[in-house]
Amino acid sequence: MNSDSDLQIAGDILEVPHLLQARREHPATVAEFVGLARSIAADRAQWEHLVEYDATTRWYHRLSTGPGYEVWLLSWVPGQGSGLHDHGPSSGVLTVLDGTLTERTERGTRALGAGAQRVFAPGYVHEVVNDTLEPAISLHVYFPGLTEMPMHTACARRTGSETVDAVTA
Repeated sequence: MNSDSDLQIAGDILEVPHLLQARREHPATVAEFVGLARSIAADRAQWEHLVEYDATTRWYHRLSTGPGYEVWLLSWVPGQGSGLHDHGPSSGVLTVLDGTLTERTERGTRALGAGAQRVFAPGYVHEVVNDTLEPAISLHVYFPGLTEMPMHTACARRTGSETVDAVTA
């Protein structure tokens, strides 16, 4: 009978670096991008001092980049909005850092308070607006990096007895 154990034959797996998965330096999955957004949101010292407010237009600042992605910081004074748009071939994670933003899609409207996150795929059409009386701050992670932001128009369409907003490019 052979008395060699698997450990004796193969060696200690912890001592065989080529068998271990290398720790990724940058996010590669949706869950990792969500985690990146959460970790940045939690580290206020990394972004809070950069925030500015502009009464004439939304303020934005590219916070960081990595292989195939970028992170943006945006501020929204009351009444400012993005307009109805999508993000072309990019997927993304939207995280509200401070205040409340309203997201409008063809499926409805939802208020996003501080800490709320939305994950979206390429072609996702939405509008983000600050409908409150207080400023708001948001963090946006795009992968791949944002190369286009096609704008859309909304038109009312009647179906039976109810009115539905339809989105058109």
